[in-house]
Amino acid sequence: MNFLSSLLIPAFQFTSPGPEIPFLQWGSFSIRWYGFLIASAVLIGVTLSQYLARQRRVNPELVSDLAIWMVIGAIPLARLYYVAFQWQEYAQHPDQIIAIWRGGIAIHGAIIGGLIAALIFCRLQRVSFWQMADLVAPALILGQAIGRWGNFFNSEAFGRPTDLPWKLYIPPNRRPPGYEGFEYFHPTFLYESLWNLMVFAILMVLFFRDRSGKMRLQTGTIFLVYLVAYSCGRFWIEGLRTDSLMLGSLRIAQVVSLVEIAIGMTGLAWLYLWHRPLPDVVPPQRGENSADVASSNKQP
Repeated sequence: MNFLSSLLIPAFQFTSPGPEIPFLQWGSFSIRWYGFLIASAVLIGVTLSQYLARQRRVNPELVSDLAIWMVIGAIPLARLYYVAFQWQEYAQHPDQIIAIWRGGIAIHGAIIGGLIAALIFCRLQRVSFWQMADLVAPALILGQAIGRWGNFFNSEAFGRPTDLPWKLYIPPNRRPPGYEGFEYFHPTFLYESLWNLMVFAILMVLFFRDRSGKMRLQTGTIFLVYLVAYSCGRFWIEGLRTDSLMLGSLRIAQVVSLVEIAIGMTGLAWLYLWHRPLPDVVPPQRGENSADVASSNKQP
């Protein structure tokens, strides 16, 4: 077994090459992997959501407009969420509060900010929030899978020390207090990225089975499944991390994950046990359900 492990270790040992992209440097100016991956995730996500919108005969321009609103709402709140729970650190260095390119955003803050922006957008445009959420959810989880690799390049958001074959090397200056003597840690960025890809595959299967008529899904189902599935994985993975945002003795991400699981399960029960449409920002008209509200924005 030791011999087998010695063969596997070189193949699965992760070591970050650094936060900056070496072939995108001009003098003192450089582009960081973190920002590049976030931008790529947004671009890929918008393209995917537009494709899904066409499959549902929804105007793809509506999705691209929504994406702008969600980015405007998500990124600032993701940063503020992170800073709020790390205030002791940033109070001493207030100039670093806006240094988002150095890392330090919270996905739960991004989700909250994006949802608020989406609710406002859908209300103003008079389209179904749940229909738009179903189109965005697969792109969102795919973007999260991509974005997690930014943590790898920044050598952050890793787990406890480990000797597993797929261990992650962390340089001394990035090791948290109390772990200075350890070199290798759980690559929790990888765990979450792989988990998110699995959730993405599930959502895409649900989307196309519904479109093919093999499975009749109620509007909002795909987003609610995203909420439950992602949160289950995040709850488990967060328990491995050494840098969790804390509120007293509680890991904030685990608390929020439990709330999201409860919301998602309640929503699914509302749809499939109580057989009622989800409350929407635009009330159904003439006996229609919330899936039909955006019909005025469908493509001809």
